[in-house]
Amino acid sequence: MWEAIRRWFDPTEARAVGETPDYRFSLANERTFLAWLRTSLALVGGGLAAAQFLPQLPMSHLREVIAVALLLLGGAVAIRAVDHWARTERAIRLGQELPASRFPAVLALAVGGGAVLLVIAVLARAIGGR
Repeated sequence: MWEAIRRWFDPTEARAVGETPDYRFSLANERTFLAWLRTSLALVGGGLAAAQFLPQLPMSHLREVIAVALLLLGGAVAIRAVDHWARTERAIRLGQELPASRFPAVLALAVGGGAVLLVIAVLARAIGGR
């Protein structure tokens, strides 16, 4: 595990293995990494917005649960992004198959589940406010 984390911060590590690929592949890998970081920032921003701007909901601490879940998910996406970038760059240089990942499906389910929780919160507030 620590070896993988060390690779994230060592730019010479990626260049030490395999052959130099067509730069377009490395740039595409970097663009994918940056897209994941934008997703992470959006989740963190959503978590901060939920903590600051959602009114107190009828269900005890639901606002805080939503905010913390979004913040944790944003952090997980950022960490996963750098790990996937490093593994993909290594595979490209070694001419190997790109690493498979279930993370996009897990993220989609988590965001979908979060949306369902928000719908429940909105409906609970609407019903409770009458």
